[in-house]
Amino acid sequence: MANPPKYFIVEANALPEIFRKVAEAKRLLETGEAETVHQATGMTGISRSAFYKYKDAVRPFNDMLHGRIVTFQTRLRDEPGVLSSVLNSFAVSGANILTINQGIPVSGCALVTIGAETSGLHIPVEELLSRTTALRGVLKCEILAG
Repeated sequence: MANPPKYFIVEANALPEIFRKVAEAKRLLETGEAETVHQATGMTGISRSAFYKYKDAVRPFNDMLHGRIVTFQTRLRDEPGVLSSVLNSFAVSGANILTINQGIPVSGCALVTIGAETSGLHIPVEELLSRTTALRGVLKCEILAG
């Protein structure tokens, strides 16, 4: 059995320059500032072979104090306006909703998974859970991952 990969959190300045440039090239591609790998590598001054060699191994670390993605799972009554009130609760609290996945209602209830970036919350996540759970038609609200 192969050894699982090991990960380290390392300050960017301690990394060899090629890793920082690969991360920058990936950012340029993700933001659309570069349309092709050729263009991104040219902008960062690295070869395409170096980019392809390290692209899957280099990822920026998002500081948990500045941004956090949390997955919430809710069980809602299949009634008009319930999901809307949940989404409004998130918005008013300062959460930035990234994804919504709703299953087909069964027995009058629907399972809804919401991925949200919570760095802009004006209240603790636990308070958001309490407020959301207290809404009409919400049967359950919990954190699935985060």
